[in-house]
Amino acid sequence: MRYERGPKPYEWPQGARLALSIVVNIEEGAEANIVDGDKYPEPVDEMGIALKRAVRNYGNESNYRYGLTRGGPRVMRLLEQYQLPVTFTACALALERAPELAAEIRRQARHEVTSHGYRWAHQFHMNEEQERAYIRQAVESLERTTGQRPQGWLSRYLLTDNTRRLLAEEGFVYHMDDYGDDEPSWDCSHVRPIVVMPYQVDNNDMKMWAEPSYTPDQWLKYALDNLQWSLEEGQHEVNMTSLGLHLRIIGRPGRIWALEKFFRHVQELNGQGAGIWVATRAQIAQHFAQHVAAQP
Repeated sequence: MRYERGPKPYEWPQGARLALSIVVNIEEGAEANIVDGDKYPEPVDEMGIALKRAVRNYGNESNYRYGLTRGGPRVMRLLEQYQLPVTFTACALALERAPELAAEIRRQARHEVTSHGYRWAHQFHMNEEQERAYIRQAVESLERTTGQRPQGWLSRYLLTDNTRRLLAEEGFVYHMDDYGDDEPSWDCSHVRPIVVMPYQVDNNDMKMWAEPSYTPDQWLKYALDNLQWSLEEGQHEVNMTSLGLHLRIIGRPGRIWALEKFFRHVQELNGQGAGIWVATRAQIAQHFAQHVAAQP
């Protein structure tokens, strides 16, 4: 921890003052459903409804499907318009069931696809053997649908004591289940070091899903304030900002405009020489690993 201002231990490419990681979570089609063997259907967060009965919630299935039918195209069109590279943290089953989205991600080419598990499910109840199989299942599936082997992993919040070690043993470059910093670090406590890429849940559009009274205006202001402070601090700190998005949330007509304003603001700042490096998490992790040695 550094309390004083001083020389940065390393720089982002071209002396950028901030690394911006845009993360688009793809979970639609991989959520809880009794058809897939789950005990209960996925809760409807926007309406505050959680069914504790083994029934199909057709309405909520369509709520998630909206992320694919309308939300996904809106987000993908914006990414194409602004030529921004993002990291898709994808539940593998979701992309198996959404081949058109997988094809569009491959067509745009600049993006990274990494793993959000095989399903949008908690893995904390798995033993080591089950968790390793779960990780391998996600990898094999994403390789088939996207042509990319995922380099990183994001759990559905809860994980096990074995998760990071298993990821390192399975050849993952980075792990995202960390909220304790604004820049990457090394975890060398296992046989193979792995980069820890922290994720900012406070900067996530999930706020508007869990609490519908939280408006797009509030979300945008928070995201822009976060960006501006981190950018100014980037004169003397190595900072990375994460922006977490979901197709079924930000992809609504009443919210997508806020994302467009954020993208436009980043573009305008860089046009003025602000120095924001918009990169995939794999690119950021690779740059970090090249400039900071892994030490036990």
